[in-house]
Amino acid sequence: MDHDDHLTFPAGPGRPPVGAAEVWCLHATTGEVEAATGMAGVLSTEERRRAAAFRRPADRDLYLVAHVGLRVLLGARMALPPAEVELRRAACPLCGDPHGRPETTTHPPLHFSLSHAHGMALCALASSPVGVDVEASASAPDTSLVPHLHPAERTALERLPDEWQAKAFLDCWVRKEAYLKGIGTGLGVDPATVDVGLGPRHGDEESPDLRGWSLSPVPVPPTYSAAVALLHPAPPVVHTRQASLASLTAVGRP
Repeated sequence: MDHDDHLTFPAGPGRPPVGAAEVWCLHATTGEVEAATGMAGVLSTEERRRAAAFRRPADRDLYLVAHVGLRVLLGARMALPPAEVELRRAACPLCGDPHGRPETTTHPPLHFSLSHAHGMALCALASSPVGVDVEASASAPDTSLVPHLHPAERTALERLPDEWQAKAFLDCWVRKEAYLKGIGTGLGVDPATVDVGLGPRHGDEESPDLRGWSLSPVPVPPTYSAAVALLHPAPPVVHTRQASLASLTAVGRP
């Protein structure tokens, strides 16, 4: 797992190396929201409709920052203007209908995943299918979700000291959501049937069999938990980098 200060935003043309995931972090600060609002024309009609449908301004602002940022990154990697990036839904692996994970229409595809929570968004890019999830830590963890863990995960959680369990649960949950997003089912699969483990941070060194997928934590501030899943037999190398839309608009870039 690396933090790459040499990467610039947006990244240049090309695709991340096999076995690696680029994870770009955006924050819905005042400057970033203003920049994203000014660049909202790069979004599709459907994306703009969804942004306008949010009732809470903070949710709308984060959506704009996340989706404008995603298009800027994809456009730079594919050498296209952000507004010309074409996205679609892959076939759902459960029913075959086109509501699986989002994907680009390029060949070979540039794979991506997007997640956002409480003012922060993560955009993951990879050369193979990828999923990312971020969740904000809460002062009072939502224990109602514990029954949705796999029995092996619940057993591992119960073995930990009480003061470690909230963090371990959240780390497990982002691993699970990243994997389910990566395979394209989301929570259409009962999460209690999928064992992703608590991860090496919590002494869970043995990786479950995830049908060729691997998981790694993503370095984020301590008030969050995040993980990335990659269709690759070895744990992905995670390159993390802060992204700023405001820095682009400051120098007149679209």
